Amino acid sequence: MKRTRFGARERLSRDAAELQRLATGLSESGGKLEDGYWENQLAEAVDSLLKNGGEDDLNAALDRLFESNPRAHDELADMIEARAESCRVEAAGQPFDILLFAAPLLAWSRFSIASGNLPTALLQALSVQLGAHVFAGQARIALANYLFSPDQLPRSYCDTRQLTQELATAALAGQHLAIDSSGMAETNRFLSDARYLIGAIALPAGSPLFRWNENDGNKDAALKEWQRQGGANLESLLTGCAWQLQLPNAYHAACRDADRQSRPYSLQASVAFLQTTLNLEPEQLRAVIGPCYDRRLEEYRVGLGPQNGEEVYHGIVWPLLGNDDENSDTVGEIETRLREAGVKDVIFLDHRFPMEFCDDCGAPMFPNAEGELVHAQMPEEAASHATPTLLH
Repeated sequence: MKRTRFGARERLSRDAAELQRLATGLSESGGKLEDGYWENQLAEAVDSLLKNGGEDDLNAALDRLFESNPRAHDELADMIEARAESCRVEAAGQPFDILLFAAPLLAWSRFSIASGNLPTALLQALSVQLGAHVFAGQARIALANYLFSPDQLPRSYCDTRQLTQELATAALAGQHLAIDSSGMAETNRFLSDARYLIGAIALPAGSPLFRWNENDGNKDAALKEWQRQGGANLESLLTGCAWQLQLPNAYHAACRDADRQSRPYSLQASVAFLQTTLNLEPEQLRAVIGPCYDRRLEEYRVGLGPQNGEEVYHGIVWPLLGNDDENSDTVGEIETRLREAGVKDVIFLDHRFPMEFCDDCGAPMFPNAEGELVHAQMPEEAASHATPTLLH
């Protein structure tokens, strides 16, 4: 997934330099025919590095282009993502297109949000719903038998490519993929977080991929039916959580969209959490928004507390993603989302706050109405039991 990069100035390897040359050529192409030439050359170079574990060369080329040629950087990033999450293979003398996909869900809970191994019966039920409502009619579907947290997703492009190939083999064999979870990273606990079903589809080459690619398909209808019928299969797994299914899509696109959707969802979840835990209506809350900088603006932090006090009961981090920067109307979007959640008292502090964290627990510090970064702390009288309600 594309991220803001701060490149090093070390000498590029021969492979990284070649990636830079090819991506620059593609970015300067004047037409579709020339595009095809550069794309074929670049795809071949990227495939070789993904196959041989050339992660450092891929990242070095991205870092250098991010500084020197943003357009070429985007071309290279798109190609790396595409070659990591898709391929064409031959089975029984027929070519098949393979696509790695993610089906995200956003959830919040005062307790733990589920992750980990999924039973076979659930995989079968989810596969049926994905086939009926999300993917095209000829798709063969394989799911990984694991509900991933963000900390457990593939850590590199080469790892992503490896998972694509393993799931491709499973899909063509009509099976699901058993994940070795012994080395999985520990899942961090947050009030609000994302989870991911990951799988792959295999289709005859050139076929439609998604239900909305077919003549009678519709993306909004696909999402509605996936949420209604796919969601019913997940209810037992997500007891004690409020949650929303997102639209399944190609792996990197789905993860990026989940990142973006998780920001407003976290705001809504935090307001609902304080409402159910402290019996505070949204209009009784005050939200304080502050920008936090490292070398540049990195994120906004939102402190939530009582309207008639200076305390911060809970906080939300709103990171900048993609093309977001200081010129984006991020503050306006945050304020709009807060007001949609019912918070009427919203303060923006035009300070340059540092990226400050608690020395004891490592938690981020959040702004209060006095313009200070403080530790979010729930009052002692917080209710010990509260049941989340579904966010709409």
